[in-house]
Parts: sequence; structure tokens; C-alpha cells
Amino acid sequence: MVVKVYGPAYASTKRMLVCLIEKEIEFETVPLDLFKGEHKDPEFLELQPFGTVPITQDGDHILFESRAIMRYYAEKYKLLGTDLLGKTIEERGQVENWLEVEAHSYNPPIYTLTLQILYPSKLGFLRDENLIKESEEKLAKVLDVYEEKLSKSKYLAGDFFSLADLSHLPFTQYLVGKMGKEYMIRSRKHVNAWWDDISGRPSWQKVLQLYPAPF
Repeated sequence: MVVKVYGPAYASTKRMLVCLIEKEIEFETVPLDLFKGEHKDPEFLELQPFGTVPITQDGDHILFESRAIMRYYAEKYKLLGTDLLGKTIEERGQVENWLEVEAHSYNPPIYTLTLQILYPSKLGFLRDENLIKESEEKLAKVLDVYEEKLSKSKYLAGDFFSLADLSHLPFTQYLVGKMGKEYMIRSRKHVNAWWDDISGRPSWQKVLQLYPAPF
């Protein structure tokens, strides 16, 4: 059965689209315009009561948290496509560890930067320069930790590409692109090499080509 994916243009959805492509899982997409409030329509809220994206619909099975979706499909189709979870329980532990780092240490400041720099006019608030400065400082500290980690292994969980790396792709693409803060990546030798590697993967290039950002 083909997996149905809602809201493919948005960063969190792109995170799990890369996973589906790496796992060679067939899917179809349903466009959704958050700026027009389509995520608040009653039909959508029946699928996602919190009114956010992404959502995957696989028959009667519905999931709506991007990292949960990635874990689910990476496990369900572990033997298909790219192994994104590691081959041993120790490797799996490292994948989960760095996924949590991405979710709780990396994502909050880069998400704030994305909203403050790219979306204030669309979302109807004034850009907060102090918050931007504070968020950049927080992100820099996380990237310094990454620099040290990536000096010892090619990828975050070890010497294999995994969900831990993949999860960084959408918002880091904003950072080095429309946000104009590429220096945060390029100034760190090992982070820079890691970014060039993961962002150059055919799966990510396909997502960028098929689903341009909504700005």
C-alpha cells in the first residue's frame, strides 16, 4: 500500500520524506498550505488533532510526529534500502542518542532562527534581533559539540549514515541557504565535511527538487 504524506513543502515533512526515499518506500504527497490555514480544516484535524505537519497515512495507520514516523518506517522496512538504525544494539543506541540531541538541543535554536528570519511577515510578528542573537549563540555551542564528535567519526552515530544525520537536513538547509548563516557550518572543518556529505545525498537532492520551500 502506498504511504500518503501530507504537507511535503515543509521542513519537518521533508525530514521523513528523505527517510522514505532512503528506504525505497513508495509514497504519494498531499499539498497543504499552512499559511492559508488548511491545517485547521475539520477534515485535517480528524487526522491530526494538533493541526501540524507532517502526517503519514498508511491504510488505517496514521502517524504525525516526524521523528516517530522516521523510526517507524526505518524499523518496519529495516531490510529494505539504506539501513538507518545501525546493525547492532550499540549502534542503535548511538542513533537514538543523537536523534535526541537533534530534537532537544539542535532543533530549538535553529527552529527559532527559521521563524525569526524567514517568516515574521508571513506569521505577523516583528523580528526580534535579541532572540536571533541568543538563538545563534545557542546553536553555535551545539555545533561546537558536533565539531568535536565529528572529528572522531564520519557521522554522528558512528561511521554510518543514519536517522541521526538525516534529521538535521531540512532546517540546516535553511541555515546555509535563505538565512544566510552558512558560516556557522563552513567555519567548522568536520561539521562542514559532514554537511557536504549528507546534503549531497541523492535522496535529499530529490526532495529539494520536488518540494521547494514555501517562501
